[in-house]
Amino acid sequence: MADVLAEKASPAAGPAYKRVLLKISGEALMGPQQFGLHPPTVERIAGQVVALHDLGVEICLVIGGGNVFRGLQGSAQGMERTTADYMGMLATVMNALAMQSAVETLGLPTRVISAIPMDEVCEPYIRRRAVRHLEKGRVCIFAAGTGNPYFTTDTAATLRASEMSCDAIFKGTQVDGVYDSDPKKNPDAKRYDRVSYDIVLQKNLKVMDASAIALARDNGLPIIVFSLDEPCGLAGIVKGEGRFTIVEPG
Repeated sequence: MADVLAEKASPAAGPAYKRVLLKISGEALMGPQQFGLHPPTVERIAGQVVALHDLGVEICLVIGGGNVFRGLQGSAQGMERTTADYMGMLATVMNALAMQSAVETLGLPTRVISAIPMDEVCEPYIRRRAVRHLEKGRVCIFAAGTGNPYFTTDTAATLRASEMSCDAIFKGTQVDGVYDSDPKKNPDAKRYDRVSYDIVLQKNLKVMDASAIALARDNGLPIIVFSLDEPCGLAGIVKGEGRFTIVEPG
């Protein structure tokens, strides 16, 4: 499959994908910290976004909020679930604004688009407007999840990727693909180069939550799982370089 990506990304064929959605967790923005934002890490990821855009790829982003507040954890500590989830959505807006600042510092125009209206800081989600931003070469950062409690940012990412007619979802993680168990805890964990949606669901492989995987399967959206620390960067992964796992139909 890497060979297929490399062929699609050859100079004659152009980028492997015309439009993609990058999904990263809020924890990815913490760097070596235990909480909040680590500016050098945010800047490094922003640089990868710009490098991918320079290949001619239209880019959407969805960023989690776990580095600030996670709704499920708040609910587990006794907070009412709906309130906790809304707080988590607001955390994703904070992360989106931080990423917008970092990307625009590098000269690439962006739009933060929120599922919860807050006109003073970002645009409301209107699908046709968002598509137009992408066509004009702007990066769209989708914030506040789906705007509804009980749905994760994984589901929001798959939903937005489907609505934006993205060619693939790129899931940036701390490991270089999908494993059958945590490779940091189990040195014998099996790594997949490619795996089907159904196997991910059957074996609960923790790529994304079940509703996100099911939505990707129903819409034929491949999910490419890679490490944000991959030396070749996001642009290299799109060209078929480095290590990654593709989740696709069986």
